[in-house]
Amino acid sequence: MKLYLKGLIMQILIVEDEIVPANYLKKILELEHYTVMDIVNTGVDAVKIARNKKPDVILMDMMLKDHMSGAEAAKEIHYINPHIIIIFLTAYSDKEMIGFAVEAEAFAYLLKPYRDKEILATLELVKAKLSDNENGVPVVKKSHMVMLADNYVYDVKLQRLFLKDKEIHLGSKALQLIQLLCKNKNITLEIEIILQELWDKPKSGQTLRSLIHRIRTLTTPNLIQNTNKFGYRIGLK
Repeated sequence: MKLYLKGLIMQILIVEDEIVPANYLKKILELEHYTVMDIVNTGVDAVKIARNKKPDVILMDMMLKDHMSGAEAAKEIHYINPHIIIIFLTAYSDKEMIGFAVEAEAFAYLLKPYRDKEILATLELVKAKLSDNENGVPVVKKSHMVMLADNYVYDVKLQRLFLKDKEIHLGSKALQLIQLLCKNKNITLEIEIILQELWDKPKSGQTLRSLIHRIRTLTTPNLIQNTNKFGYRIGLK
């Protein structure tokens, strides 16, 4: 697999059913010196190119022109080559679409309308997380990673949370809290210190508790741990 990390070329396939956003994606990527090997609008063509040309990354629209959905195409592509990185593109963020992305083993998903910074940050995430070993099979890089409870992993450099290499989307404030706790992973931070770090204006302890409850609901109760009502610390593996 040709996933290069330092100054070399990442081959990207765009699978998008509308030509205008497809060309927009191509322009963004080429300005940052990525190579777009092709643009197609059907799942059948995506599978064909994945088999014959072996792209490193596929930006895959969920809704395509033919009978095959993006999720179905992704499953077939991963059957052919499980090392191809697939990033879903979708106008929907409901549970059903997220479920399709999880089932198809997508690396991440991007919401329409596209945002330049989000697209490029996600591709940087791909480069940061994967590298070539001696056999040409990508392996996860461990630098900047904090191994958390229940198999969660947090990348301090990129400020992203993962479970089994799939990104967990929690929102900016939740990730700020996890970032803060991971940077101080060996100590318990007092509630007042956390409140001061996360919010510019005074907030109550209830605001913090609500945020932590939301994080625990979306992840695991062990991710953020309470210490005798004194404060909180990150749950480590």
